[in-house]
Amino acid sequence: MKFESEAKKPRPLERNTANISHSRALFAESFHRLLSTQTGGLIFDGASNTPQPLSPEFLLPPIARYISYDAQHATNVIKRISHCSLMWWFRKLQDKVALITGAASGIGKATATKFINNGAKVIIADINQQLGEETEKELGSNATFITCDVTQESDISNAVEFAISKYKQLDIMYNNAGVACKSPLSIVDLDMALFDKIMDINVRGAVAGIKHAARVMIPRGSGSILCTASVTGVMGGLAQHTYSISKSAVIGIVKSLASELCRHGIRVNCISPFAIPTPFALEEMSQIYPHVDSQRHVDIIHNASVLKGVYCEPDDVANAALFLASNDAKYVSGHNLVVDGGFTSFKNLEFPPPDQVQ
Repeated sequence: MKFESEAKKPRPLERNTANISHSRALFAESFHRLLSTQTGGLIFDGASNTPQPLSPEFLLPPIARYISYDAQHATNVIKRISHCSLMWWFRKLQDKVALITGAASGIGKATATKFINNGAKVIIADINQQLGEETEKELGSNATFITCDVTQESDISNAVEFAISKYKQLDIMYNNAGVACKSPLSIVDLDMALFDKIMDINVRGAVAGIKHAARVMIPRGSGSILCTASVTGVMGGLAQHTYSISKSAVIGIVKSLASELCRHGIRVNCISPFAIPTPFALEEMSQIYPHVDSQRHVDIIHNASVLKGVYCEPDDVANAALFLASNDAKYVSGHNLVVDGGFTSFKNLEFPPPDQVQ
């Protein structure tokens, strides 16, 4: 670019090191105050792929790239900073402590992962020690495994006490452990011993979990308790009687106990997911269809979906659990959140075409 005279030629910015440092520091402080109200005090570092404490010191490096001379450059930093390796990290369960039964695999593991990614410390309570220890290692320092058989009330009580001794609090109790069974289709052939076993795990285990979580939550006057129910507890005829009855009971338990615990500021909810091809579900499918491979079992489950193009996955339930556990659901209690793509909401009535009716 040519200038008519040297007088019109812009002078280069004078670099004043002291002013630069002061401008950067002031802007970092201001930016820190602004973002702290929006991010829960954490920011996501795209370079290391980990959440970092949000502080003026953490913000200085990217700010330094843009405030090169003096404070007049600061006005563009907010726009430009979005293009560097930073994004805002909203953590809904920051500093919360959660206990999840059946958390070594499937829905429980997906939920534990989701909770940890949102700032929680998670106790992985599971009967499978090997899987539990592997999950603990995989999820890192914010996950702790403890062996827990939900048919033993003492195990549940110990898990709750472990959370209190380690973290001094229990904010979220998720009673997720459960089991299905290959039981006769007809009620006249029902094995009552097997029925008692399933009810012991699915129903009694949930009640014991709520009991002991409430014991430590009531003095604090707050808490969120979740249970895994099922669409088979919402609508009859979707599964064998024993499993359906047990999951229907869980829904009833939630509604009944929510009526008491609401007086103590404790919310109680459950989630009823559609069928998901978890390792647990596929094992059950292999007993029903032993002559086909696991991929065929997955296809059978997916083909039952009514919502075109998507299938129910563990992460869908984990997202529902995150909502119910967090302050987003602060006024939700006694609710059964159905995650089924609309399966239990309708049944299409299909009459034959007119030309086929005689």
